[in-house]
Amino acid sequence: MDQPFVPSTNNSYENERPAMLTRSVALMKPITWFAPMWAFLCGAVASGAVDLTPGDISRVVLGILMAGPILCGASQVMNDYYDREIDALNEPDRLIPSGLVALWQVFTTVAVLLVVGFGIALFLGTDVAALTAAGMIFALAYSAPPVRAKRNGWYGNTVVAISYEGLAWLAGHVAFAALTPGTVIIAALYSFGAHGIMAINDYKSIDGDQQTGIRTIPVMYGVKRAAWIIVIIMNISQVGVLIAFLVWGNWIAALVIGGIIAVQLPIQRNFIQDPTENYLKFSAIGVSFFVWGMLVAAIGLQSVG
Repeated sequence: MDQPFVPSTNNSYENERPAMLTRSVALMKPITWFAPMWAFLCGAVASGAVDLTPGDISRVVLGILMAGPILCGASQVMNDYYDREIDALNEPDRLIPSGLVALWQVFTTVAVLLVVGFGIALFLGTDVAALTAAGMIFALAYSAPPVRAKRNGWYGNTVVAISYEGLAWLAGHVAFAALTPGTVIIAALYSFGAHGIMAINDYKSIDGDQQTGIRTIPVMYGVKRAAWIIVIIMNISQVGVLIAFLVWGNWIAALVIGGIIAVQLPIQRNFIQDPTENYLKFSAIGVSFFVWGMLVAAIGLQSVG
């Protein structure tokens, strides 16, 4: 007796789709999303115009998604694409050089992220869209030739710091209100501090960077001097914020930020004493206090204008 026809469920493409999605997300490097997400949130708080209504909360959530998973994710995929030849030599097991992710998937992932990201940006306002466009230009300048700013720690970290902190903070603010001089100053100061933070991550790849000619801060100055440079940049940034609030007469914000700086000092000392041993702890703990200071500053800006 003939058996009834049953459609086959062994569809290799259907089975491959979850793996493809997982690999696209891996290329987007979720660990990097936090900085622009937090900066957008701080900018929105600094505007003083966010109400606890469904509409405003939805706009904040959309902006956070735009800044982090979508646009930061797109920049990470582009960076891996432009690094594919170097990675083929130094890290052949990575997704693109290993062939686990085809170039068509890279292009599709970037295209989808950019379309969705700019769609959200336009929804949030033309000023947000303009800042988004500037951020993506910086992302290309960081990774793509002929500029390829990442080859030099000073240039590359500046580009990333402006994009991940400054532009994201300003975008969060203009999504709800017109920019104020205070928020521009604070966003610029925290962008400067983020320049130092970016160099912490370079400790994990010093050998590879030296071999491939990427002149990060630790490569150029050595692990000890680089640690001093990182700490000095972070502290100049935070002291600048403290001074700004003193000038504006917001003593409470200045006092809290001063306390946050003081708490960081022992952690910074340990990092300087042995950077290669303590950079992960410093990145996890020391930077966390820096980040909380950003939120304190954002709240303080509501009374500054």
